[in-house]
Amino acid sequence: MSTTPTHSLPPAPSGTLRTDSLVGSVVLLLGLTVLQRLVGFVRAVLFCRWLDADQLGQWDMAFGFLCLAAPIAVLAVPGAFGRYVERYRQRGQLRVFIRRTAVFCASLVTLAVALVVAARGWFSDLVFGTSEHLDLVLLVALSLAVLAGYNFTIELFTALRNVRAVSLMQMLHSVTFAALGIGLLVGWQSSAAGVLIAYGASCLIAMGVAVCWLAGAWRRSPQVDEPVAGRDLWGKMMPFAGWVLLSSFLANSFQIADRYMIVHYSGMAPDEALGRVGAYHSSRVVPLLLVSIAIMLGTMATPHFSHDWEAGRRERVGTRLRLFVKLVGFGLCAAAVVVLAVAPLLFNVGFQGKFADGLAVLPWTLCYCLWFGLFMVLENYLWCAEKARLAGLALGIGLAVNVGLNLLLLPLLGLLGAVLATTAANFVVLALICWFNYRLGFRLDLGTRVVLALPLAVCLGPGLSAAVLLVVALMALHGERLLSAEEKRQIAEGVREYWERAQRVPRLGPMVAALLRAAGGLARRDVCRDGPNANAAGKPAR
Repeated sequence: MSTTPTHSLPPAPSGTLRTDSLVGSVVLLLGLTVLQRLVGFVRAVLFCRWLDADQLGQWDMAFGFLCLAAPIAVLAVPGAFGRYVERYRQRGQLRVFIRRTAVFCASLVTLAVALVVAARGWFSDLVFGTSEHLDLVLLVALSLAVLAGYNFTIELFTALRNVRAVSLMQMLHSVTFAALGIGLLVGWQSSAAGVLIAYGASCLIAMGVAVCWLAGAWRRSPQVDEPVAGRDLWGKMMPFAGWVLLSSFLANSFQIADRYMIVHYSGMAPDEALGRVGAYHSSRVVPLLLVSIAIMLGTMATPHFSHDWEAGRRERVGTRLRLFVKLVGFGLCAAAVVVLAVAPLLFNVGFQGKFADGLAVLPWTLCYCLWFGLFMVLENYLWCAEKARLAGLALGIGLAVNVGLNLLLLPLLGLLGAVLATTAANFVVLALICWFNYRLGFRLDLGTRVVLALPLAVCLGPGLSAAVLLVVALMALHGERLLSAEEKRQIAEGVREYWERAQRVPRLGPMVAALLRAAGGLARRDVCRDGPNANAAGKPAR
């Protein structure tokens, strides 16, 4: 592959919004994600416990529509921030860039909300399979407005590489959504309307905090911007945003196509179809958490890959992306195996045994969700090469496969047929994205291929899938076919660096030592009190 000669970039103008390194961003993001996803998991479990299947299906369809409509409402302009904010920041044109894009997006959102309200009968039939849910459509319209604003701020801070702001905003949104949602379901009514109100309010609160944060930084930043010609700004960004819009539309359509097929083409009554969607939703609770982690990591990495690409270090982009895919893919597959092991407890106790169909399709749901998450990571290479249209092409083909197979399998196998169709479509999309990346110079080594195939092992059940992961891990540790010596060195250096940082945190070392001493003391007291053979004598283990 030919590469552009490496050259130095001018230093970015000093400002008040700090940037974080890629490795630092990953560590911080993962740390907050653990807590955020725990909150989200508890929230999802309680929603499944307290909502009837048809109400859960209404919420699922409404949320899917919001994800589909939010990028369309703003023509995906914020989706291009990760590629172009750094360019205008380095040129001293960041303020005018933010001002113009904010006004443009606000105008578009106003028009979109007015359209949904005016045609709410048609949108009710589209989303819920019946024109009777006009009140829900009004709540969807209001939620669409605040979701678009929330996404704008998230994309902006991500593009500025301020992972702390992004992580805290997402944490605030998750906690607020959980608190308001649970409060409304318990204190008002157990319905999709309460969940929608909570979701819109949480987006509004998180967006308000972000705007205040950005306003303070705006006032303290240099007041003079370099002029930006409108043709240079929109002429460069809008074609890219157009392909991002197409890709986003296809990606979201791809994710919700099977549920729309169930609602509109299963032959069931609307309430029955929504109930089946609710059962499907229960099987996606944990897999979607894994997908969201992959998407966050991939989105967070985009500005860093773009920075290397702009500097001419294109071979480094491929090297870093390969290691990124291996680590993220293996970690997600390991998490999926744990999910399989605890799934009976989750469905029988957490969901009160209401969703047996969801438990039956869980392995396939995990498989295709992992593939979709890896696709979202791998498309970073296309974004850096400004070939986002190829991601749209892959998703378009996958969407056609999804719809076609659903028409064939849904009448024969019911919910399982819809999930199998979606699994096959995700495999097609992942294979196409790998092929497109290869044509642009991205090399898939053996280790990357093995990781991309690992989600299939999840369908073997928890025991066999764990054995497969163990074999792959041993091969990676004791050879260089899956992980090269350089990749192992990078991993070791990263672990060492953050271990040293952790040791430098005030009082962290003494705290850990104190906890270990306390645990040892408790263990010694138990032995002295019960005797060394207490368990053998029949006393309960502690």
